[in-house]
Amino acid sequence: MKEYQKAYAAFGVDTESAIEALKDIPVSIHCWQGDDVIGFDGAGSLSGGIQTTGNYMGRARNFEELKADIREAFSLMPGKKRLNLHASYAILGEDAGKIDRDRYTFKHFIPWVEFAKELGLDGIDFNPTFFAHPNMKDGLTLSSPSKSVRSFWVEHGKRCMEIAAELGKAFGKPCLVNIWIPDGFKDVPADRLGPRMRLKGSLDEILKDYDREWVIPAVESKVFGIGVESYTVGSNEFYQNYAAKNGICCLLDNGHYHPLEYVSDKIPALLAFYDRVALHVTRGVRWDSDHVVLFEDELKEIAKEIVRNDATKKVLIGLDYFDASINRIFAWVTGQRSMQKALLYALLLPHDAMRKLQDEGDFTALMDLQERVKTLPFGDVWEEYLRREGLNEDVLARVRSYESKVLKERV
Repeated sequence: MKEYQKAYAAFGVDTESAIEALKDIPVSIHCWQGDDVIGFDGAGSLSGGIQTTGNYMGRARNFEELKADIREAFSLMPGKKRLNLHASYAILGEDAGKIDRDRYTFKHFIPWVEFAKELGLDGIDFNPTFFAHPNMKDGLTLSSPSKSVRSFWVEHGKRCMEIAAELGKAFGKPCLVNIWIPDGFKDVPADRLGPRMRLKGSLDEILKDYDREWVIPAVESKVFGIGVESYTVGSNEFYQNYAAKNGICCLLDNGHYHPLEYVSDKIPALLAFYDRVALHVTRGVRWDSDHVVLFEDELKEIAKEIVRNDATKKVLIGLDYFDASINRIFAWVTGQRSMQKALLYALLLPHDAMRKLQDEGDFTALMDLQERVKTLPFGDVWEEYLRREGLNEDVLARVRSYESKVLKERV
């Protein structure tokens, strides 16, 4: 028995079981870190309350470059992986310039399916793209007072549900479809209810008839965005009630709440009522800034709630950050590895013993145990896991090599 195994065994933890469990937890990795959320359907820049900061060399400019970067990044990521796409990454081919988002079909994403299968991924998740488009009128989409604007975006939502069903069938696993809209107002609104009633009606239309076997719909709330500081139509209260009433999934993005609201606390609250909970894991600095996910305290707490509640198959984990101030591939890999580290850290904790002490009211012993496990040789177990995945901690050298050979040529 190795020293790290002995150290954990003293607390009743089997490191082998933890490593094996980690291998089976999929993480859905967002394609949009590689090109700063620009997509392939004509948007030259972002709009809709989100932005990417920085101008590091080598942004992927087309499908082939994005595929190459994903291939390189994923080769440095341990564990089971899914790919998360936005509709704006459609491969339009001969349809470019002829159709808009309300007419996208599964054929525009078949190249992504072929690529994901080439990489041996666990599946593809999908997102309608309700931003960075001329039909986002006055900052509104599904909640617009204009019927024609709402109709365009409702049709886009319906097409995305159809595409997602085919994506699910292609991999034999359901596809999570996450609905986030940028709708809101910069200053104090005259009507808070009207936009929400229009949003409710639009969502009802989108979700009226979809393939429940292959599609898992989710709605994602947000406190505010740039340009919509005073009022967000899709608030947390609105979406949690809508999801509960309509039997769909609530997605929690840990950058989308007030600074002292913690998604780690929201996960068990929702698990009391929902069969599934979806996550977009990011790192907000003062607000929804989408910094690269790091192995920090709140990430650890999120992972603890997933593991200690036996919810690794109930909580659908996706990543959502986009940093253009550093090498984008390094950002991708660092965020994914941080999520994996947090899950492994949680898998290596004596949760049953801790729960027993809490239920017995022995909070002194509980604090003692919580502090003692912090100094266990977690790093040794992580390095062993990487070794079994054919990887090591030396990511930067590999990324620098790719940068000098590939990224620097993109001028």
